Amino acid sequence: MYKGLALSVLASVTFGVLYFYTQFLKPLDSEQTFAWRMLATLPFLTLFMWWSGDLQHISQIFKRIVQQPVFLIWLIFSSLLCTTQLWLFLWGPMNGRGLQVSLGYFLLPLVMVLIGCVLYKEKLSKWQLAAVMLAMLGVGHEIWRIGSIAWETVYVALAYPLYFFLRRAFKTDHLGGFWWDLCLILPVAFYLGFMHSDSLSLMAHFPHLIMAVIGLGFLSALGLGSYMLASRYLPFVIFGLLSYLEPMLLACASIVLGERVEAGEWLTYIPIWIAVLLLVIEGTLHIFRQKRKQQALNQNLENYQDRLK
Repeated sequence: MYKGLALSVLASVTFGVLYFYTQFLKPLDSEQTFAWRMLATLPFLTLFMWWSGDLQHISQIFKRIVQQPVFLIWLIFSSLLCTTQLWLFLWGPMNGRGLQVSLGYFLLPLVMVLIGCVLYKEKLSKWQLAAVMLAMLGVGHEIWRIGSIAWETVYVALAYPLYFFLRRAFKTDHLGGFWWDLCLILPVAFYLGFMHSDSLSLMAHFPHLIMAVIGLGFLSALGLGSYMLASRYLPFVIFGLLSYLEPMLLACASIVLGERVEAGEWLTYIPIWIAVLLLVIEGTLHIFRQKRKQQALNQNLENYQDRLK
């Protein structure tokens, strides 16, 4: 549980950094950036899997493909679900649609909580229920304010839960499944990076892009690898609620990049930020309670040993 919590926080912080990091990749456009992100992430992800001991999952999936060729259809669909989200994540802030994308990440945890409660019969604590109610208030206000939901918001909110649900159903909810998601999109990445664009000439004119792409690959592997591992270690409800840390950071990054929260939008973001604060408080109290239990257990053990003497 604690490992999953730490991985989820690490992933959210890394994604917040990545949202701001896109500014260092100019003058690459969103398609070029996506292509080089895929090409640079896979080597770092492979190293991450070697470090975490997950390399065997790559060959296990390959054996499943050999034994059941139809399984490849699911892997291709999984790759499309995953990588289109990764493209949208970069496209948003580079095209002035960062807040619309971040709103999708605000709505995403609610959908995941719903899936956890309905399909997996997971229960909410009082703190978590209060956080969900506040999040619903914020998201509901935004929908009422604009009268509709942007397509970016809808896609983020629905495609990711479907992706994680199907990963569990097809038993590819590990880094090996994510490795294949990236591997299967490599032909598209090669086309966008080498044939469809002039990104190589841009790198020749702007040498800083080489180091920027390497940094992009490292940060992507760290963030995405941690995120995928967290999705495996945590219950669906907890994983969904912890995802609120990411859109809060994305919204902050969008504001830093020049987008502005209008006066009417604060009722959207403030309840969600309070919801995140409630989750932080609950997590902190849980840690303190666990420490007190451990201290009491150690004290009882010492008293028992003293009596034996």
